[in-house]
Amino acid sequence: MIDLFSVPPLCLQPECVEGKRGGAMAQASQEQGAVGTADPEEDSPNMIVYRKIEDIVTRIQDETEGVPIRTVKSFMSKIPSVVTGTDIVQWLMKNLSIEDPAEALHIGSLIAAQGYIFPISDHVLTLKDDGTFYRFQAPYFWPSNCWEPENTDYAIYLCKRTMQNKTRLELADYEAENLARLQRAFARKWEFIFMQAEAQVKIDRKKDKTERKILDSQERAFWDVHRPVPGCVNTTEMDIRKCRRMKNPQRVKKSVYGVAEDTQTQSPVHTQSQQSRKDTKEDVEKEILFLNTQLDRHCMKMSKVAETLMSYTEQYLEYDPFVCTPEPSNPWVGDDCTFWELEARFWLAVQDLKRRPLQDVPARAQEIWQEFLAEGAPSSINLDSHSFERTSQNLKDPGRYSFEDAQDHIYKLMKSDSYTRFLRSSAYQDLLLARKKPESEQGRRTSLEKFTRSVGKSLTGKRLTGLMQSS
Repeated sequence: MIDLFSVPPLCLQPECVEGKRGGAMAQASQEQGAVGTADPEEDSPNMIVYRKIEDIVTRIQDETEGVPIRTVKSFMSKIPSVVTGTDIVQWLMKNLSIEDPAEALHIGSLIAAQGYIFPISDHVLTLKDDGTFYRFQAPYFWPSNCWEPENTDYAIYLCKRTMQNKTRLELADYEAENLARLQRAFARKWEFIFMQAEAQVKIDRKKDKTERKILDSQERAFWDVHRPVPGCVNTTEMDIRKCRRMKNPQRVKKSVYGVAEDTQTQSPVHTQSQQSRKDTKEDVEKEILFLNTQLDRHCMKMSKVAETLMSYTEQYLEYDPFVCTPEPSNPWVGDDCTFWELEARFWLAVQDLKRRPLQDVPARAQEIWQEFLAEGAPSSINLDSHSFERTSQNLKDPGRYSFEDAQDHIYKLMKSDSYTRFLRSSAYQDLLLARKKPESEQGRRTSLEKFTRSVGKSLTGKRLTGLMQSS
């Protein structure tokens, strides 16, 4: 079995000098903290959470008392070093003295959201209590050990993914959009980024196939944490309220405008005996400069601003499709969307259900059932009997993924049937009839003109012959 703690690919290991430099500085600061004062980063709110999670993850991966890690063999391939979501939930209930499976699932989802465990085939970092396969993240990629990656690193990673012709490495829609945006932002240095990606691909190809598959999934999970899917929360961001509570009370409080204030903070942690430092000459000069800048600002009356905005809007009124409907109408704005509206609403409702708090899931699941699938539902959707039965069985114990089968079926319908339904619609058929009618009328007019011209030529010829004979 491949060691999950092996050295990660070059993409996030020091392809940048700054990455190495940051890791060395972090290690040096830790060593210094062990001897002298403690590193303030070790006491940050996120770091406290990371240490607690890492203690649980280390126990889960224990060889004797942890979750068994195995290689799953299928007909044509092998899936190395995986565990199931059910195994993780059962271990949490047994070893953390949790009686409610929902609570164990919630704790497991929090651990997954930080990137310590991740699904091998999904970008959404959450835990499911089923047979879905999960993999443990290598300690190198743990949030407590990693620096904050830059956009250049992300661009190299996405560019490297596009160079490998493998289905599991294809870019998702949001990743392709991010790559296009980064390519525009780094247009001047894109050649350097491309060369870095090529070099990393060559190194990855020399590795063992199984090892490369594991490392690719771990690298993908790392970026799912630091560049999450749209709609998911970035768990690496600091909570400003926690940071303020743990902030050194002797520091000067900063105002919104960057001017130092000598007022005492109102945090309950600070006592009245703690005094903030006095303003220095530089602080007073900064405040004077800021106030002078505010006095020199050009201010306008609200009436003048409104008048300018109205004149600008009226000037470009006929050119602005958001204010005035263009002629002809934009089909993306003006067309009827009844052919896909119900399916899209159901799909979006299920997506919203997956992001709801656990306590709101049962009520929201019943609302979706009553609106789209129940007998006499106001917005009934077209669902096959197999998916309907599976969904109704899942709703006996409603969860975030109770509508998974129905959502997949509706997505396939929207993907394969929307265009054909539009071609069979009355709107498209009326358009074709309106197009064919002028063509047939034009054809009749053309035939009539040909007949008239031929008759006119024959009559003209007969008249000329009669005139020649009479003369």
